[in-house]
Amino acid sequence: MLLKDKVALVTGATRGIGRGVALALAAQGAHLVVVGTNAAKAAEVAAELEQKGTQALGIGADISLAADVDRLVDAAKERFGRIDILVNNAGVTRDGLMLRMKEDDWDTVLDVNLKGAFLCTRSVARLMTKQRNGRIINISSVVGQMGNPGQANYCASKAGLHGLTRSNARELAKRQITVNAIAPGFIETDMTDFLTEQQRTELTTQIPLERLGHVEDIAATVVFLASDQAGYITGQVIGVNGGMYM
Repeated sequence: MLLKDKVALVTGATRGIGRGVALALAAQGAHLVVVGTNAAKAAEVAAELEQKGTQALGIGADISLAADVDRLVDAAKERFGRIDILVNNAGVTRDGLMLRMKEDDWDTVLDVNLKGAFLCTRSVARLMTKQRNGRIINISSVVGQMGNPGQANYCASKAGLHGLTRSNARELAKRQITVNAIAPGFIETDMTDFLTEQQRTELTTQIPLERLGHVEDIAATVVFLASDQAGYITGQVIGVNGGMYM
């Protein structure tokens, strides 16, 4: 097991990529702090993990609020005593053409996707600096690298996450904390279920590997970056996109 007895905190872990990441980390021996906006759903995922033999804690929180973030980190520290891995996965979309985009839709996406990652990193890094070790992994998006019509807010938040990743990597390296980002392409989750067959076909023609990605593709990359095998990798944005963006 690559992560035996490590403690991992995953935001947005109640469904999709976040849930898959939590399951993959647990399968490699990590204990989990499952964070979601819905406390009941977070508790359900934690219970599922515990049935598999993993120690897990489910917490409901709004990561765009500093008080909520500090509360969840305190709860994780009280339960496990440390946090070794942080996966900033939580994200929202409020799509619309830029000329028609409401200010609230801009603020909501930036608050959750970018400010939330900043707040979680700041709070968890305080523990990691004392431990003199840690892994921080930000889940970004291919559209943060290439842009996408109708997603100015989302693309800006993910591009900002790349800058945050590199800056934090430089600041925290002296404490043996690595900070990296993963930029998934289009992944098979409930967020892609709405695609029609025609849209799916048009999309796959843009992907050299000619398929959408799977949650497991992202989760496996997270496990690698969280492990000792990736100890000399920091400040990187790793594309897991089937070749859609190179």
